[in-house]
Amino acid sequence: MGTSRPATGSIDRIAREDFGWDTLLPGQREAIQSAVAGRDTLVVLATGGGKSAVYQIAGAQRGAVTLVVSPLVALQADQLASIEAAPAAPPAVALNASLGTAAIEAAWERIHESGPVYVLLAPEQLANEETVARLAAAGVSLLVVDEAHCVSSWGTDFRPDYLRLADVRHELGDPPVLAMTATASGPVREEIIERLRMHDPDVQVHGVDRPEIRLVVHRHEREPEKRAAVVEEARSWTAPGLVYVATRRETERYAEEIAADGRRVAAYHAGLKTTERRAVHDRWRAGELDVVVATSAFGMGIDRADVRFVLHATTTESLDAYYQEVGRAGRDGEPATTVLHYRAEDLGLRRFFTKRSVSESAVRAVWRAVRATPGLTVTDLALQLDRPRRTIARIVNDLADAQLADTTDGVRAVDEIGPKRAIRAVREMLESRERIAESRLAMMRAYAETSHCRRRVLLEYFGVDAPEWCGNCDGCERHEAQQEQQHFGSADTTGTSPLHVDQGVLHREWGPGTVMGVEPDRVTVFFDGEGYKVVALSALETGVLTAQELASV
Repeated sequence: MGTSRPATGSIDRIAREDFGWDTLLPGQREAIQSAVAGRDTLVVLATGGGKSAVYQIAGAQRGAVTLVVSPLVALQADQLASIEAAPAAPPAVALNASLGTAAIEAAWERIHESGPVYVLLAPEQLANEETVARLAAAGVSLLVVDEAHCVSSWGTDFRPDYLRLADVRHELGDPPVLAMTATASGPVREEIIERLRMHDPDVQVHGVDRPEIRLVVHRHEREPEKRAAVVEEARSWTAPGLVYVATRRETERYAEEIAADGRRVAAYHAGLKTTERRAVHDRWRAGELDVVVATSAFGMGIDRADVRFVLHATTTESLDAYYQEVGRAGRDGEPATTVLHYRAEDLGLRRFFTKRSVSESAVRAVWRAVRATPGLTVTDLALQLDRPRRTIARIVNDLADAQLADTTDGVRAVDEIGPKRAIRAVREMLESRERIAESRLAMMRAYAETSHCRRRVLLEYFGVDAPEWCGNCDGCERHEAQQEQQHFGSADTTGTSPLHVDQGVLHREWGPGTVMGVEPDRVTVFFDGEGYKVVALSALETGVLTAQELASV
């Protein structure tokens, strides 16, 4: 594969003639050039920033099969529709469980024809060895991993098969990877690169800031007070809007209360039947709903540009997830408002969701099978052990994370330890991940409870330098009001800090870390094994963090 940069003129021609786009958005051209040149590329573009256009133009330029791993059938349908609506784009097909036998065979016929073609499928489809073999035979020129954050912060719980994509890439002949996401903090970007085994990747981060979105947090002491506030805003604010809640039961309850005032409201969660979920999608796209009340299952790939508000009735598990969801507001560039209704007690529910138990019997059975018969696939293991494939995939991922198993060519043990030590290693790995999850919750709490600019907290979390005050959040509004009342403003003392965002530091006990945020008297550091910590500047010594005065948020 070549490494020279493609001509700008050819990219512009494809964009204009094949897809009808006269101009490219900031960040698109750089990512397209990198992917066309055959370099592994990780692109972070804000929601609405045109991530799909990147792979569509790059795929048309590279030719052959552009394989797009996309997590949801609804998202695949949206992307297929956009390609089919283009003036002269290459053909596109989907491979998913919702299609009949005839439709799948027709898709394969198109794949095996000469010329460029986009193939969209879910990661689970790549668990089928025959599917991977047929794609390899057709010739995959570009492997696109859409919603790449699923590999990291959501990967283990949301889509275990995302974690096998590096092995699938090898089986496909190691085509270049184009990983795309709307939100990924520095540590998450590093994990995506590691898990996909990207080689010397070109990391493109553009448009993380969404200045048109107003950021607000309302703090509540009592649950009934919070519920009433959420319902009132959802009933009265300019539609359309989204309300995010923590549980399936709450989607129904909130939807019922909001609809009592005549609004067109639907509840959405993963427990609905496929036909029911599709009906909500269709009504939302068609403008037939004012409000959707949903768990995190709704929104990814559900394209609607005119969302005027996003309300959170509870905290998310991380700022990554929060910004992903609030980013669905104001995609048309017009003003939008997002509100987090916050009770400190709500963090307890999220903390519960982050915990993982270890089934010792399941780990023991998988470990023994892997050692006895090296090279078995996850599907083979599931059949041999008579357990659900999803369960086995999760355990294999745990063993790989604990550096006990290699999944490059089937599943193979890389250590001769016995089952008890394997179980202990998996448990220790999960405990480390829980500490990191706890620290992400701490960052969520820091955002909710800050008295400073909220946008600055968000942007620095994603490794982006930000001004002290953005002017479009409730923190800035309070600051401006205080200035007017007191006739003086806060001095900008950030320049006195000896550290800056993305700088590497070293802790004597916990090892290397990365500075994620800087304030006048403290810095926020991410440690690989411990997660996020807030450190007083008085605890710093020549770029080395001391053990004293170190405390998590």
